[in-house]
Amino acid sequence: MDFLLQGFLHGFVLLFTGNSETYSAIWTTVGASTLSMIGSLTIGIPLGFLLGYKIFPGKKILRTIVDTLLSFPTVVIGLLVYALLTRHGPLGGTGLLFSIPGIAMGQTILGLPIIIAMTATAVEALDKRLPMTLITLGANQRQILWATVLEARYSIMLAAVAAYGRIVSEVGISMMVGGNIKWHTRTITTAIALETGKGEFAMGIALGMVLLAVALTVNILASGLKKKAIK
Repeated sequence: MDFLLQGFLHGFVLLFTGNSETYSAIWTTVGASTLSMIGSLTIGIPLGFLLGYKIFPGKKILRTIVDTLLSFPTVVIGLLVYALLTRHGPLGGTGLLFSIPGIAMGQTILGLPIIIAMTATAVEALDKRLPMTLITLGANQRQILWATVLEARYSIMLAAVAAYGRIVSEVGISMMVGGNIKWHTRTITTAIALETGKGEFAMGIALGMVLLAVALTVNILASGLKKKAIK
C-alpha cells in the first residue's frame, strides 16, 4: 500500500507544481471536449427538439435508433472516424487524423445521441396544453417554439452535462483518432492508460484525481439541474 500513498503524494506535487506534461494532457482534454460539446449541442439540440416536438412517419423507429446509439462503444466510433480520416478514407485530405479537431469529431458523434435523446424526452414531457395556451394568448409559431425551449431548458442543460461526462472520460476515440501523441493529442484518459502501463503511477493518479474532480462537478451540476427540471 506504500506505493499508492507515495503515488498520491507525488500526484499532488505534480498538480500543484504545474508539471508541464501533466497539464499538457489536461489542456488537450479541455480543448477537445470543448470543441466536441459545441458540435454536439449545435447539432443535437435542434434535432432532439424536432424529434420530441414533431409527429412524423417513422418517428418511433428513429427514436429507437437514437436510443440504441446511447450505448455505442467508443472504440467502434474511433474505428469509424479513423477509417474516414485515414489517408485512403473519404476525408483523408483534411489532415484531421491525429489532431485535436479529429478527436473532437469522434467525441461529437459520441455526445450527439445523448443530447438528441434527452432533449426529445424533455420536450415530450412538457405539458401538452402549452402550445394551445400560447396560441390563445396570440403567440406565433416562433414564439411557441422559443417558449417550449425555455420550459425545457433545465432538462436540456442536464443533457449537456451528461454528454460532457461521457465525452471527457472516454478512451477509445482519443487513443485511435488522436494517436496519444505526447504534447499534442495525449488526453487525460490516454495519458493515464499509458503512464500506468509504464509503471508511472504518480502521473496516472494525478490525472485520475482531475477526472474524479470533473466527475464530482458533473454529478453536482446534474443533481441541481434534475431538481430544477422537476420543479
